[in-house]
Formats: sequence, C-alpha cells, structure tokens
Amino acid sequence: MVHLFNVILYQPLYNILIWFYNVIPGHDIGLAILAVTILVKLILLPFSFQSVRSQKAMQELQPKLEALKNKFKGEKEKLAAETMKLYKENKVNPLSSCLPLLIQFPFLIAVYQAFRVGVTGEHLELLYPFVANPGQVNALAFGFVNMATPNIWLAVLSGIAQYLQTRMLPIKMPSAKTPGAKDESLMANMNKSMQYFMPFMTILIGMQLPAGLTFYWFITTVLTVVQQKFMFRKKEVPAVEIIPPGEKAN
Repeated sequence: MVHLFNVILYQPLYNILIWFYNVIPGHDIGLAILAVTILVKLILLPFSFQSVRSQKAMQELQPKLEALKNKFKGEKEKLAAETMKLYKENKVNPLSSCLPLLIQFPFLIAVYQAFRVGVTGEHLELLYPFVANPGQVNALAFGFVNMATPNIWLAVLSGIAQYLQTRMLPIKMPSAKTPGAKDESLMANMNKSMQYFMPFMTILIGMQLPAGLTFYWFITTVLTVVQQKFMFRKKEVPAVEIIPPGEKAN
C-alpha cells in the first residue's frame, strides 16, 4: 500500500515540483510551490466544490438536528427515523461532505511529503529520467524566505486566510419565537467560537512546519476563499431552506 501511494501520488508530485523548479526562470522554489499548489487545487476542484456545498447545507441544518435530539431523547429508533426524514425533506446527504474530504486526504499527505523533501533537494534519485536533476535546490524563495525552515509571518497569513474562510459559512441567529431557538443560538455561538479557534490552530501548527508547507497551506486557503466567494455570489451554493419535521417541502 505504501509503495502504491508513493508511485501514484508522492513521486509524481515530487517530480512536478522539481520540474517547475527547473523550468521557472530564476529557479525559485517559491514559484514552483505556487505552481504545484494551483495545479493540485485544479485537480481537486470538483471534490472541493461538492465539499463546500455539503458543509454549508449541513451547517444550516445542524440546529434542527439538535432540536430533534432533544425532542426524541432516549428514543433511538424514532430519532433515527425523524433524522432521515429531515435529511430527505431538505435534500441533504450527510455523507456528501465527508467523501470529498476523504478523497483529498491522500493528496494532502503526498503534498506534505513532496514539499518537505523537495524544498531541501533530498531524494533526487526519485526523479523520472525526463526530469532534469538540478543537483541541489535553493530553499530561498522570492529572495528572502527560507522555505526549509518555519516562518511565523507565513503562519500568521495562513491564520488570517483561515479566518476569512470560516467567516464565509455563518449560522444565522434564530428568532426567539422559533421552536428550538435556544439550541440554534447555542450552535451559532459555538460556530462563532470556531471562527477564532481554527485560525489560532492554523497559526500554531504553521509555526512548526517548514515555510514551504505553510506557504502551500496559505495559497490553498486563499484559493478556497476565492472559490467560495465565487460560488456564493453565483448562488451555486444556495442557502438551505430548513423544513421542520413533518412538514412537506413546496
């Protein structure tokens, strides 16, 4: 399994990184990472698109799910039936947000390994015959950023980008007269807290990683923000109309 992973994902990504490093004028590893990041994002775009749509749908449906849990506490069979009914009436598939992420996960591991060794020029013996061996890789990107060592500023930029991304999936505060409004308010407050927790964790983790990986993280998040903004503006990710259990959709 490990060999298959290396042959299908890790080695190709590593070769693409070095190939971009060879052909880009100035042999800038930062520009090579940028090119690979955009390429990977384009490959995973269909899965990312589906994931964003599903996450928004599930997020807006979450308060009603919590209301069902409180209403049918201790009635597992009834709760399961009403939950599936709620999913069906609102045309939401609870698995549709997980599958795209699972498909993307192996790519993330491969990118991590390829960038970790690529920015230092290790394992050049993995290069294909048609990819020129540069002998060594200059880890200095854009003339001032060492991609082989942690960089706090890139970590902070990644955290800011993560904050902007999480801000794009808000949960609306419910009306005080709506059944289950207390649960919806609690969920909204938890979501608001995550808007700060996730960026904080991004910065914390980014400070420990080589700058090449943090730069990839930053660019990927920025591209995701642009993608979500475009999708929401075009109304390709419509707001979910929450239908209380037992009511029919129009």
